[in-house]
Amino acid sequence: MRYQKPKGTADILPKESKKWQYVEATAQQVFESYQFHEIRTPIFESYDVFERSSGESSDVVSKEMYDFYDKGERHIALRPEGTAGVVRAYVENKLFGPEQVKPYKVYYHGPMFRYERPQSGRQRQFHQIGVEAFGSTSPQLDVEVMAMAEQLLSKLAIKGMHLVINSLGDVQTRTDYHQALVDYLTPFNDELSEDSQRRLVTNPLRILDSKDKHDQEIVKNAPTILNFLTPESAAHFEAVQSGLKALGIDFEIDHTMVRGLDYYTDTIFEIMVTSPAFNNSEMTVIAGGRYDGLVKEFGGPDEAGIGFGIGVERLILLLDQDNEATQEQPLDCYVVKTSDAVAVPAFKILQSIRQAGFSADQDYLDRKVKGQFKNADRLQARFVITVGDSELAQNSVPIKNMATGVQVDMPLTEIENDFKSVIAKLN
Repeated sequence: MRYQKPKGTADILPKESKKWQYVEATAQQVFESYQFHEIRTPIFESYDVFERSSGESSDVVSKEMYDFYDKGERHIALRPEGTAGVVRAYVENKLFGPEQVKPYKVYYHGPMFRYERPQSGRQRQFHQIGVEAFGSTSPQLDVEVMAMAEQLLSKLAIKGMHLVINSLGDVQTRTDYHQALVDYLTPFNDELSEDSQRRLVTNPLRILDSKDKHDQEIVKNAPTILNFLTPESAAHFEAVQSGLKALGIDFEIDHTMVRGLDYYTDTIFEIMVTSPAFNNSEMTVIAGGRYDGLVKEFGGPDEAGIGFGIGVERLILLLDQDNEATQEQPLDCYVVKTSDAVAVPAFKILQSIRQAGFSADQDYLDRKVKGQFKNADRLQARFVITVGDSELAQNSVPIKNMATGVQVDMPLTEIENDFKSVIAKLN
């Protein structure tokens, strides 16, 4: 029987994983420069963690969650997104304490799980890189988070970025807008899709995010939430726009954007990219916003929060294929053995090179000398050291620069103690 990976998952093979490492390392570098530090949370949590944060009426909870009962009859869910677990960790570990620097800034990366139709750039097991910042309602923090997201994409040489923002306001805004939306949509109830008919009762704001074509036509003339912002939320949104303009960051306001999770408040945003990788259509790569009530919802203090998530699979599709940083690097040195008798001293040489910080390898399949040199070529080895009985007797071995053909004999002590200076002589 041949086993296959589950539908909606992917094997990330070594050649491809180089790109992932590059993205993760670049993200870490950018985030750390803004004083965001890494947090790691469990891949599974109590089901209630996601139901409470995402909202029972959201597609994530109602349709897409991978959940199960474990052997202790606990209701468990694989994480469908990263924010809820981080908020839970923030509250459980009392990271809101007076001794903590505020805002408290963290980032994460790892796999997420949603039961949805697999498509290019989005699988059932997919990966996110995200950031969260707690403890500040400052609109400047909103601007910082969006600026950091754009800086990351720029550092990855991603072109065709398009920042879209909106405000969902505060609790009063949502209450007032909820009634206005219900009043507008109710006469269209029979025309709405089945999902939107359900949402009209449970969460009418989600209808604005419907993918149904006819629903989209109906909501075109719906009242805009921006007309219902309280003075406080309106001032916050104005300050965010002013901050973006001051930094020279272009943006567009889309009053119909609501995001897919129920915990968002005030500023929300998406960064979309148009690329041949997406058949020249526009797709969201980074999305996020404020969630000022979520910490309290999890039993913590009434503290603000803001963050974003990045779809890593989509980001990988956008990387420049010629970027040297995403390519497998050539092997620094290959050690050729002329006989089994020199295996132990050859291995000692190999290890000394590795311990000096260089990549090195040797034959493990009992190949002849000619076969070993062929293998060195396949591995694109920059240098080859040949180890034989006569060479060991003289405490000196030949090392060859494979690009120039230059070969010199080098004392074993020099190779084992200062390999960096050895290769400098051959370059």
